[in-house]
Amino acid sequence: MTPTCGTHTPYNTPFIEQRADPYMTRGADGTYYFTASVPAYDRIVLRGSTTPEGLRTAEEVTVWKAHESGDMSQHVWAPELHFLQGKWYIYFAASRKDDIWRLRPYVLECTGPDPLKDPWIERGMMQRSDDDIYSFEAFSLDATIFENRGELYYVWAEKVSVGIQISNLYIARMESPTKLSTAQVLLTTPDYDWERVDIWVNEGPSVIKRDGRIFLTYSASATGEGYCMGMLSIGEEEDLLDPRAWKKEKQPVLASDGALGFYGPGHNSFTKLPDGEDICIYHARTYADIQGDPLYDPNRHAFVMKVLWDEKGTPVLDYHNNLYQEH
Repeated sequence: MTPTCGTHTPYNTPFIEQRADPYMTRGADGTYYFTASVPAYDRIVLRGSTTPEGLRTAEEVTVWKAHESGDMSQHVWAPELHFLQGKWYIYFAASRKDDIWRLRPYVLECTGPDPLKDPWIERGMMQRSDDDIYSFEAFSLDATIFENRGELYYVWAEKVSVGIQISNLYIARMESPTKLSTAQVLLTTPDYDWERVDIWVNEGPSVIKRDGRIFLTYSASATGEGYCMGMLSIGEEEDLLDPRAWKKEKQPVLASDGALGFYGPGHNSFTKLPDGEDICIYHARTYADIQGDPLYDPNRHAFVMKVLWDEKGTPVLDYHNNLYQEH
């Protein structure tokens, strides 16, 4: 498989073409699942396989389609598949055809144990906690869920409703798979120049754990060549709802590299190979020059790389460790 267009190097063979915001997870039975944003932004698709490699050619099933009008009728973005409290859930964002930037977070629930074959039902918009009057009032998207010390946490991007519409990341504890139990806490805002290319953005969070620490990667800036990945970290025993306890890296952990043929990397997820090795699934383009709005350029491809760990126990993301590269 070769890139749809752009510069081809030994490193940038896509895992799956034209699938942005890629999310991969592994079920308790060992089955791997893959979902992502499709270029038309009009549906949620899902693939399954016994191996990550098998996802490349697995049949793609449409498990949900956008409404004809009203809520959930436009910009179906960044689905994630999570198994929580005995059921499969899909978390995604969508807007309205009559108000295309009114992005809000929604939840689907699978009615059976097989997310590929069993029907999905709509659970509506994600519910904020009873004491929260701010969450999901403005442009909200890119939710991810992770567990720590028996509690579930929800992290998402939301733009402030005044001023220049900065996109921040917020965190809250969850009461159930469809409702938060605590009010939003501001986790990170675009502090550095590399988070402010064209648009001030922090979005696309994803979590990986190792040796008692939690690492949260996220995407920054507009979705063109300047799009890149930053990272926060915290100890598992610390208060995850205390933003001062999180450490924010001052430089991106993955950025465009023209020599290797990667532009605008971001919106990743993590899982493990069958042997336990950590991998990072992310999207990028193979060219820098985009005609028109980058959001509607279809050629954000999904790639996979092995995650290495340095002597301090910090994840290292390096294009040279991409899987499916040519030798």
